[in-house]
Amino acid sequence: MSTIARNTRMAPSQRTRSRSRIRIGPGSAGLLMTPEQFDALRPSQFVRGNRYELINGVLVVSPTPGIDERSPNDYLGHMLNHYREANPHGSAMDETAPEQTIATTSRRRADRAIWTGLGRVPDPDSDIPSIVAEFVSKRRRDVLRDYEIKRDEYFDAGVQEYWVIDRFRRIMTVYRRDAAGLSYDIVPEGGTYRTELLPGFELPLVRLLAKSDQWKRTKKRPKQPRKPTPPAGGTDG
Repeated sequence: MSTIARNTRMAPSQRTRSRSRIRIGPGSAGLLMTPEQFDALRPSQFVRGNRYELINGVLVVSPTPGIDERSPNDYLGHMLNHYREANPHGSAMDETAPEQTIATTSRRRADRAIWTGLGRVPDPDSDIPSIVAEFVSKRRRDVLRDYEIKRDEYFDAGVQEYWVIDRFRRIMTVYRRDAAGLSYDIVPEGGTYRTELLPGFELPLVRLLAKSDQWKRTKKRPKQPRKPTPPAGGTDG
């Protein structure tokens, strides 16, 4: 996931004018904001088609994930909702949502949030999800962000499990942090993950990877230029 950033401070007039009049889009990348200023922005003020995060006080604008990332995320949501509706223990999951902003020390946009153990519909602004899932992006610096930087921020915010689904390495890494420290499990491509936070839920990793793989096969190959065909009847000469 590429980012656009430039460091320019919000003008005093921007800070004092009515928030409802400010439009936030790709040209706003690099603005310095406090978390409170970011939280005060309304959804209608953001130009659609982008991801918006506040990282260390800087507004970061990114393109939305590609179809090969969105498709397995949608399917994960389908599996979770089927678990809630069909499994005897499905009530353990309160709700799940894609593209959820998590209030860490920054404002991170998680690929998927999963709330458990509340016994009610969560408040997305105040209830930290029990589980956060991220689908690894292809750029090198984004891999570091997904595996380490986000992990630490999510745990500091109160997340209990962090799932990193890596379609490039064909693995899923599950991080946990408790009084004993940080631990992790690696689920191979053919493995199935289970967690005590969702009793009875099973996640076969290969099914998520297949959802991503299908888009590789649909990408159009570049057309080869056609060779000129001589006119019927040969040429003069």
